[in-house]
Amino acid sequence: MLTNRQFRFIPLFGVFLFITLACQAQRINVTINEQGALFTENGDSVLLYQARVNDLHGAFPRSNYIHPLYNLNGKVITEDFPEDHPHHRGIFWAWHQVLLNDSSIGDGWDAQDLEWDVINIVPVEQKGGAQSIDAQVKWKSTKYTNAAGQKIPFIAEHTRITVFPASPSYRVVDISIQLTALVSQIKLGGSTDAKGYGGFSARIKLEDAVTFTGAGGQVAAQNLPLHSPGWMDISQPEKGMPEYVNGFTIVAHPDNPGYPNPWILRNKRSMQNAVYPYPGS
Repeated sequence: MLTNRQFRFIPLFGVFLFITLACQAQRINVTINEQGALFTENGDSVLLYQARVNDLHGAFPRSNYIHPLYNLNGKVITEDFPEDHPHHRGIFWAWHQVLLNDSSIGDGWDAQDLEWDVINIVPVEQKGGAQSIDAQVKWKSTKYTNAAGQKIPFIAEHTRITVFPASPSYRVVDISIQLTALVSQIKLGGSTDAKGYGGFSARIKLEDAVTFTGAGGQVAAQNLPLHSPGWMDISQPEKGMPEYVNGFTIVAHPDNPGYPNPWILRNKRSMQNAVYPYPGS
């Protein structure tokens, strides 16, 4: 049952250079408008937090996610509405099972019958040139309404996204997600099969030579979740620039419920998922 759950993930991403670059003072800026919050550094885009609802010809409506996300070479590394899984969207956190009194009121993973109403975004300046936003989001469902047919919020989400200035070879983005049930008997769960899809996910562009490295060394993607306590790195050569390795590392905070979470990894046409909750966690 969901009462108050907080998750924190620290995606570190960049192109890992084999040369040393000169460091200089950097500062992150954020511009907030009806579309969302755009983070930039020296005029270059870093990421966009999507507050406005996006859909694909009326299908798979979604908001409250990150896309596009750029690497240090200024290339977009996330995907939105990919042909193979159009419900996937950049960096997102979602669950197949959203239950009220043990009955489904929507599927956040597939973006069915749910909406994420981003009611407020507030910039929060940080030390060292970093910049945060605090987003207040109300979860609603077409299957949970009052007598007048108005959708009733059932979860309040408070998400903080902090972007740090780039180092010569990487950038840190800290994402903290806090979910609070507004009504009793709300539950979240992953898919009902052995895969258990659900939680923090990244739909990034994948090339043929992707490698996965965890706490115990390199691992191979498999159909079911695998264990790598604390973090997982997804790396691949930069397309058209073989001298660069384009890496994306997801680090789960040790205070997360269910830590250390298992991982669902895919080496083509899919997302990477830090699974929570997984049966038995």
